[in-house]
Amino acid sequence: MTNGLRALSLVLVGLLVGTAWGQTPTALEDVLRALRAGGYVIVFRHGATHPDQADTDPLNLDNVAKQRQLNDKGRADAKAVGDAFRRAGVPIGKSYSSRFYRAVETARLISGKEPQATLDVTEGGQVVSPNENTRRTQALRQMVAATPDPGTNTLIITHKPNILDAFGKDWFEIKEGEASVFKPEGGGKHSLVGRIQIDQWSTAAR
Repeated sequence: MTNGLRALSLVLVGLLVGTAWGQTPTALEDVLRALRAGGYVIVFRHGATHPDQADTDPLNLDNVAKQRQLNDKGRADAKAVGDAFRRAGVPIGKSYSSRFYRAVETARLISGKEPQATLDVTEGGQVVSPNENTRRTQALRQMVAATPDPGTNTLIITHKPNILDAFGKDWFEIKEGEASVFKPEGGGKHSLVGRIQIDQWSTAAR
């Protein structure tokens, strides 16, 4: 691990336990400065949704009206992340999302552009085969291990089951809007740099 990556890891670990360490918002500025150089993959669980809604037509991903949607907080939080990235000069290159609209909308609000919506990071659950769920798990891992375009970071918006299947039980309680920052290491490998709650971004780069 390089000195720069080690320093960023310590900063992001501090964000996870910021209350205990007396972490201040300026630490997030260090994270954003590191991301400004590019080379990271940022995986978000989609933003906050309406808890009384469900995906009632999951076999028809074009039927947006039958899907659980972002609520006002989810939209505001995603927009705040995008604003923080732009103020800090964090470059987003490739942008991917699940085909569910809540993920597409989260990606759009963060990146300011239309994402590539793909089944690779779309929640499958029991409406797709076990083999297809396994394929999607492997696809997400491969995307996180892929080196971003030079000078950019890759953005991925997906769902809790996909994240849990790809990265393990430590993500069992991942919250809506939470980000996991990964560093591709080559050879199909990646390392977790840290995890950031969505409301922390709004304190950055003011």
